[in-house]
Amino acid sequence: MILFFLLPLILLTIAAVNFVQIRTPKAISELKDSVGVVVPMRNEAENVEGIVATLSAQDGPFHFYLLDDNSEDSTFELLQRFTAGDIRFTVIKGAPLADGWIGKTWALQQLFEASNEEVLVSIDADVRLRNDAINKAVTALNSAQLDFISPYPRQIAKTFAERLIQPLLQWSWLTTVPLRYAERSGQKSMAVANGQFLIVKRQAYFNSGGHAAIKSEVLDDLMLAKQLLEHGYKGGVAEGSQVAKCQMYQNNSELFKGYQKSLWKAFGSLPGTILAIMLLITTGVLPIVNALLGSTTGLIAFGLIAISRVIASLRTSSLPNTALLHPIATILLLVLIAYSWFGKMTKSLTWRDRSVI
Repeated sequence: MILFFLLPLILLTIAAVNFVQIRTPKAISELKDSVGVVVPMRNEAENVEGIVATLSAQDGPFHFYLLDDNSEDSTFELLQRFTAGDIRFTVIKGAPLADGWIGKTWALQQLFEASNEEVLVSIDADVRLRNDAINKAVTALNSAQLDFISPYPRQIAKTFAERLIQPLLQWSWLTTVPLRYAERSGQKSMAVANGQFLIVKRQAYFNSGGHAAIKSEVLDDLMLAKQLLEHGYKGGVAEGSQVAKCQMYQNNSELFKGYQKSLWKAFGSLPGTILAIMLLITTGVLPIVNALLGSTTGLIAFGLIAISRVIASLRTSSLPNTALLHPIATILLLVLIAYSWFGKMTKSLTWRDRSVI
């Protein structure tokens, strides 16, 4: 029974330390390095106007590279229309998908090669930024003397399933990774990154192999961070909810499909997945089960986990009102993990109408 108490206490302690120590892009400076912003887009017609608007409003002398990745809708035409006459934008028609690559890594490799700036910012098409977001993020990178930084956007969750699952994203790394230590340690096991908003120095990116080194990885952001750390570069995640937001999914179907394509890879391997499942059950399910059976230790453990959820939510500007539903969220996550592995084994994983395995 002591395990039910000890693990939640460790998670809560790490969350409390990270609450205080996590980097938050706040300061604005006159940037000395040139900055290029890259956006890969496939079938993003509904996001074209929004992403162009949020980039156009950025405070700074940035150049924006937007690549249409062989879209089957009107993405390319809309990009041309909404960027017409603005010399800050370069619109690229992506090359056909190369053998051995998956769509997003291929698109990002083309974008990074098309740019020539010293600092490169990768943003997803569904991200919306405050006007000073890029300046603050690059300033945070430089002031901390890091090679890459990933300000984690506020995740917009509308459906009940999203409100259950999405907060687990931030909670997972806020409670398990001592972020300031991870920045400097170079340990790949502690890598955290989110490709929704990621800043990297050009030299570090190309010296570490770029996306060519991880061309078939579905979790390209995490694997890029690991690649950078492996080559001796320093960086990690930051709290970006005050400068960026993202609505990843429009409905539950997209949510389930999005998690299906990547969860099988999230824990590194099948043994890693099994270990993660055991940890999730131990911290997310067994405490409440034991509490309902009358165990004081189980009740305390459940309370500690709920508090860690609240801390993570407050730190990342998400609603803490599903913290008490953590056991239900955990069970749903376990179902999605199994669903993802089923897709992996049946080779049926796709995203944006293309295979990711």
